[in-house]
Amino acid sequence: MASLYDDFTEYFEQAAQYSKHDPRLLEQVKSCNNVYQMTFPVENDDGEIEVIEAYRAQHSHHRLPTKGGIRYSTMVDAEEVKGLAALMTFKCAIVDVPFGGAKGGVCIDPFKSSPEFVERVTRRLVIELNSHNFIGPAVDVPAPDYGTGEREMAWIADTYHTLNPHDINYWSCVTGKPLSLHGIPGRREATGLGVFHGIMQCLGDPHQTHGLSPGLDGKRVIVQGLGNVGYHVARELSEHGARIVGIAEIDAGVYDPNGLDLEEVTAHRWEHGGIAGYPAGQVFADSLETIEQPCDILVPAALEHQITTANAERIQASIVAEAANGPTTPDADRILRKRDIIVIPDLYLNAGGVTVSYFEWIKNLSHVSFDRMLSRNAEMHNRRLLDTIEQHTGALIDEVKRWELERGPSERDIVYDALAQTMAESYDRISTLRRKRELPDLRCASYLYSLELVAQSYLDLGLFP
Repeated sequence: MASLYDDFTEYFEQAAQYSKHDPRLLEQVKSCNNVYQMTFPVENDDGEIEVIEAYRAQHSHHRLPTKGGIRYSTMVDAEEVKGLAALMTFKCAIVDVPFGGAKGGVCIDPFKSSPEFVERVTRRLVIELNSHNFIGPAVDVPAPDYGTGEREMAWIADTYHTLNPHDINYWSCVTGKPLSLHGIPGRREATGLGVFHGIMQCLGDPHQTHGLSPGLDGKRVIVQGLGNVGYHVARELSEHGARIVGIAEIDAGVYDPNGLDLEEVTAHRWEHGGIAGYPAGQVFADSLETIEQPCDILVPAALEHQITTANAERIQASIVAEAANGPTTPDADRILRKRDIIVIPDLYLNAGGVTVSYFEWIKNLSHVSFDRMLSRNAEMHNRRLLDTIEQHTGALIDEVKRWELERGPSERDIVYDALAQTMAESYDRISTLRRKRELPDLRCASYLYSLELVAQSYLDLGLFP
């Protein structure tokens, strides 16, 4: 089967046909700059030494630092991290975040390993990355990915600080940290929240042919993958009027056209270790059957290559919203396009995570939270405005309502609003480009916008003769 990097290359080449840049420059833009494969010994829980294999790919240095998550999975290989790093370069470009793309992977199963072993592997990984200049606030900034989270990011920051005690910006060597360690509110749900905003933008786009009305009221949604991203997508969609009719996990899937209770399904999953045996709706032993059921919006939020030529003809959605990286193969993508199914591409749609990581990185470099600089000033401005309204109308505003209106924005409010604005502006850019250049779909427009932006950066910086 083709790798994620092969998929990226094919999508890139499709978009490059519409670019006027020198093909040699585009070849440089496409290529991955560095791939560091490492092996290092770590003591296992039984005292035996285990040799760990890991990777870090830096796709492009046209902007520094490079940025991208670290995933822990036994399926990690060089081609996967190259493909994910390349996607990160273009994700950052599409949401106007000044990073080059990077990605990392460690070949362990974090779900079958003890926390102590995972910690030893993580700290040893940082030593290896640091010794080869593959980590640092101005060099390469990791983040959570599949199999990692706030815990691992805390270990990374602590180890980096130990190795670099004189770097006062050490907290910005990694993002996705716990709030207690200078993380940022909203980072945990950022990717899912960004997917929600992207779906809303597509539904409200009068130039799209999905045939659905604007807004989420009554829209039937199937979500594949109930991890961090999938859960927050499903929660936001349901809170804004959508009906979650299907949820697929690795062990099974459940479908009910009348709607599912997201929290009940989530509780069942945590209690029983999966969805199998959920006592409502139709349960599918093969979870992939779930994504073939009727719906308006299908959200693949699991792993790559979930929609292929084997099932693309059976997808019954008007919109496929790619919350995961690379869930649709190029051949399947062509089938969906012929069937007039709108695909909101991963390149744009799941860029909410790196957007909020950017905010966290800025916060750590500034050594001050956003609300500390803004909240009090906004409260005073709101109070004066409300006083003026009361004076001119002669009517007093309810005390509770006045308190709500006076309150300045919290850091979470600022992050949420900035993320929503970023996703709206980014969608408008790619949708406008698709129409102006008469491109076949949003994926092609996303790749073309990003590759031309990166290519122009190479020219402006004199990186291409």
